Amino acid sequence: MQALLETTAWPGNTANHTYLLDGTNLVAYIRAGTSEPFYFKSPIRGFSKSGRKFVPVEPNPFSVPELASHVIAVAGSKGQTYTVDTSEGTCTCPGYSFRGACKHVKELVTA
Repeated sequence: MQALLETTAWPGNTANHTYLLDGTNLVAYIRAGTSEPFYFKSPIRGFSKSGRKFVPVEPNPFSVPELASHVIAVAGSKGQTYTVDTSEGTCTCPGYSFRGACKHVKELVTA
């Protein structure tokens, strides 16, 4: 995930926010003056940076840490990222939390 701070010089007192992108999809934003991201229910596809200026946020607090070899990141059906621990047979998705089983574990552990 990429974090970009907008630096566009707007007329008046328009605030610039920080945007969290997964490729070209806008996943969340952080309002100016706050630190908590607001995640969209569905990513906004094809976020355009046209006519605006951005700088990357470094170090990026939203980057995905490197996972152990038995932990696999998987994409959920609505754009979320979950982790499956193949040695434990667990997943971080809501389905696994609710039922104790999910398609991610079934596909990766039984494969």
